[in-house]
Amino acid sequence: MAKAHETQETEPKKKPNRVLPIILGLILVVGIVFGIKEYIYYGKHVDTDDAQIDGDISPVVARVGGYVDSIYFQENTHVNKGQLLVKIDDRDYRVKLEQASAAKTGAAQGVNVGESQIYENAANTASARAKVESAAAQLDKVSKDYDRYANLVTDGSITKQQFDQAKADLETAKANYQAAQDQLKAAQEQEGATKNELSVTNTGVTQRVADVDYAKLQLSYTNVDAPSSGLVSKKNVQIGQLVQAGQTLFSIVDDSSIYVTANLKETQLDNVRSGEKVEIDVDAYPEMKLDGEVWNFSPATGAKFSLLPPDNATGNFVKVVQRVPVKIKIHGSKQDLDKLRPGMSVNVSIFIKQ
Repeated sequence: MAKAHETQETEPKKKPNRVLPIILGLILVVGIVFGIKEYIYYGKHVDTDDAQIDGDISPVVARVGGYVDSIYFQENTHVNKGQLLVKIDDRDYRVKLEQASAAKTGAAQGVNVGESQIYENAANTASARAKVESAAAQLDKVSKDYDRYANLVTDGSITKQQFDQAKADLETAKANYQAAQDQLKAAQEQEGATKNELSVTNTGVTQRVADVDYAKLQLSYTNVDAPSSGLVSKKNVQIGQLVQAGQTLFSIVDDSSIYVTANLKETQLDNVRSGEKVEIDVDAYPEMKLDGEVWNFSPATGAKFSLLPPDNATGNFVKVVQRVPVKIKIHGSKQDLDKLRPGMSVNVSIFIKQ
């Protein structure tokens, strides 16, 4: 027994293991620091990776039909606004313009003829009016002579033959006066009819002028110009190809309208305001750091603009956090902006002000 007791006293005591508590403590401290850092960060930032580069893409369509005569660009190259890119064979449209011009000339000549007729009819009307005035004067004289002869024949101062002659002259004067009035009325009607015809002819000239303008417009459409400056893409036209009006020939990506569309969750929008600073990281260029600012917000969620928008009134309702597209302006050098292409994925971080 004494020997056993002596053995127990000689065994060394085990030291407690302090490494594990230290490791756990370090992990706890790191976790707390990381949590505080994240809390502070997300209290001042709104981040999303559901974002991409966007830009204005203009589809260029043919406004008239015809065979493609020439193409003046290469796909994926830069063009300037107003630059001639495609030429459609314009011979048919030039012939139509010549036909419209000839019709316009003929209509203008018809106006000249009508104006000449108006002048002639106006002269005839004036002559007929003068004849009416002359016949009226003659009738007045003959009427007075007849009245005098009627008084003289009663007392035998003139013969019955002289009175009959005065009566015949009166009837002739009345007939001449009535004929002159009829001629004046006919001349006036002819003058009015000629003026109406001239008005119709003028309307025809106006129509022919419009036809010429339309033919010129159609002819101008055979030159397909660039609607904006940018990169030409999706070329869908070849020399000799027959194109129809409304057919898409190619598209132009406007290089002056590059921006970012960030699809933020509806729960992230509370403190996001227009004009707030944004940091942009482009997946394709990890070393590229771009700045921007919040521009504006979509008037509806992305789901509402989809082909088949959800209808929660059907009864099969599962609440899903919706996303709202937010447009972000990009601030950067032209060298950096030239590298960006619509559709590229980016990460955005918005500095919010609470």
